Order: sequence, then C-alpha cells, then structure tokens
Amino acid sequence: MFEEFIGTKPVEERHRIDVGALEKYLNLKIAVIEQFKGGQSNPTYRFTDASGKKFVLRRKPPGKLLPSAHAVDREYRVIESLFKVSFPVARPHVLCEDESVIGTMFYVMDYVEGRVLWDQSLPGMTQAERGAIWDELNRVISLLHGIDFEKAGLQGFGKPGGYIARQIGRWSKQYRASETERIEAMDNLIAWLPANLPPEAATTVVHGDFRLDNTIFHPSEPRILAVLDWELSTLGDPLADFAYHCMSWHIPPGQFRGIAGLDLRALGIPSEAEYVRKYCGRTKRKSIDAAHWDFYMAYNLFRLAAILQGIMKRVVDGTAASEHAKDAGRRARPLAELGWRMVEKIHGGKIPGRAA
Repeated sequence: MFEEFIGTKPVEERHRIDVGALEKYLNLKIAVIEQFKGGQSNPTYRFTDASGKKFVLRRKPPGKLLPSAHAVDREYRVIESLFKVSFPVARPHVLCEDESVIGTMFYVMDYVEGRVLWDQSLPGMTQAERGAIWDELNRVISLLHGIDFEKAGLQGFGKPGGYIARQIGRWSKQYRASETERIEAMDNLIAWLPANLPPEAATTVVHGDFRLDNTIFHPSEPRILAVLDWELSTLGDPLADFAYHCMSWHIPPGQFRGIAGLDLRALGIPSEAEYVRKYCGRTKRKSIDAAHWDFYMAYNLFRLAAILQGIMKRVVDGTAASEHAKDAGRRARPLAELGWRMVEKIHGGKIPGRAA
C-alpha cells in the first residue's frame, strides 16, 4: 500500500537540478543524485559525494506557489536550533537562499540511515514492538513541547498567543486560493471554527505535521533518530499540535494514514485515551477537556483537508512534487466531512448554523 512512497527514484525531469552548479556551490563532487518518492510539498533529494557520504537536499518546488507555502528557510532555521539542543533532527549544513544556483531556495542536511515506517498499524511487528514504537512517538512529541524556545534561539519564530485563530485564518485563505470544487463541510468549518476557539494551552515549538512517517527510527531499536518535514513548524499551542498527531485514531486506514477501526489491543497499540494520558504525564498536564479535544480534532481535520486541497491545486497546475499527489488531493473532502462530524459531536448531534 505504501510502496510508492518508500525509497528513491531517478530525478523527475521537472525537478532536475544543475549538478555542476550545485557542486560548485557546495565545493564537493557529487557521484549520485536521486529523488525521494515520498513527499508532496518540497522536492527532496539524496546525493552521495565522492567519498561515499550521503546528504539530503530539500528545495522549494519550481513554478507559481501559494503565499507563505514551502518555507524551506524556516525549516532550516528550526532544524539548526533544535540540533543545538540535542533534539533528534538531521545535522544541518547550509541554507542557500540564492535562487540562481539551482532555480529555487534549498538547504542541505545529513542523510540519516534508519527506518521510515509508513503503515501506522506496523505490520510484521510484535505487540511489544508496536507498543514501543508508539511510546517513542509520544516521548518525542512530549520532548519537543517541553523545549524552552527562547533558550533554543527560536524567539521570533512565531507570535506567542492567538495561534489557532491565526492558523484558521491562514488555512482558510490557503484553501480558498487552492479551491478546485465546493466542499460544503469546509465552508461550514471555516465559519464555525473561529467563533468557537478554546483557551490557549501554552506557547511552545510545534511541528505542525508530526506523524509516524515524518520520523526516522533506528534500524533495529524503537528509537527516533530524526524528525523530518519541519515546513509547518512555528510557535503555537502544543495541544493543537498533539491533537494533529492523534488524528490517527479518528481516520480509517484507507483515507489518510489512520488506525481508526483496527483492533488496537490485539496489535499492541495504545488507545487514544491511553496515549493522551501518557502525553499529559510526560508534559505535566492534569488532563485535556473533552470538548476542547473535539474542537482540536475538527480544527486539525480542517487543516489537513486544506493541505490536501493545496496538493490537488498543484496537481491541476502541474507543480505537484509527487506522482501520487492526485490521490492525496482527493482525500480533502472526506477529511473535511469527518471534521464537521466532530463539530456535530460537540453539539450533541444537532447541526449548528451552517455557512451560507
């Protein structure tokens, strides 16, 4: 099911890089360059220098882009800061903002050897192994939300306070800019969410897309060596970030990397309630209000639907970074509808005033 995302492929013609210009800029000889199959947003490459050392290059895609999207410079800044405080990220090397080198802004970091696990049900593992993988995910997102962002040099990386309101505004605009068809549930969410904001929990570094396949695990141990894809990171509400990660328990496996409906006990995967309790223990939080949690779910499903709609727009415009982008884009509607069902749940099954 996930084979199309795993490993590398020859560099696509539309994402081809002037290797000579890159070699000159980096002052090294490139023996091999390949493109990763996965990744919908920023084209990502693995290259090997003459000594056999492997690196990863991540760049903005070519073509017309949505405002504030594909911010590889922000990605590089957060990776650089987190690496200095020993959070598990790849070692960063250089950010090139000069678009004349290969056509778009890019950065280079170490290639981390390990496992990228795509299927959240973790087939082929024992109950204990699955439990350990999920516990490590919980440990690392708890660790991230405990980092003092000022000591890490990330003050100014985002605005303290008002995170969810800004995010709703941002993704509503991004969604409207990439709309290819009307999705009633998205119209409803865009109207309802900003009028029903919960109180902000705190301000921490948030990843914005923390999930199993955005991590690299040790080749044989249940230990995360690097967290990937920091494009959506900022300073924000940690509970909103954690709830995004927990959408897995609400999304069926066929829709978007979910585990809803699986026999979690038989698999050795914790229930959502158990997972939330463990996070609260690690972050020294008493509990999370159930109504607020449902809001966070609705908000994150809306946000994910907006992201997927942006992918669909890039398919239409011919700039999508993955050949499987169309399939991802089609999932915007069912996820938006799932988000609206979370709102209905908050209101006891009675549908609040819909958007016009």
